Amino acid sequence: MMENLWEFNLAKVVIVDVTDDYMLMQPPMPSDFYPVLMETWLPRHNLGHCLPASTLVQGYLYDWHETPSTSDQPWYVGVVMEDMAKSIDAEIAGMRG
Repeated sequence: MMENLWEFNLAKVVIVDVTDDYMLMQPPMPSDFYPVLMETWLPRHNLGHCLPASTLVQGYLYDWHETPSTSDQPWYVGVVMEDMAKSIDAEIAGMRG
């Protein structure tokens, strides 16, 4: 019998702060270059569809996720500070009119 059956049902998820990409208007960096806000385990089933609607860290908004190439690697989820995202959205709305 397999000892760590839970590993087949759960995926490690690393939540990283990508706010600086927007503040500095920089292209994205490799996922493991960003500051880690937290690591957690989430149900693996349908994870890619659930992440965009999730609030993983209070005060941050979902931006993107990176699906691992193998099941033993973590998922990376990029999040942006909510205040920063709203500020950028307001600036864009002001430019339009």
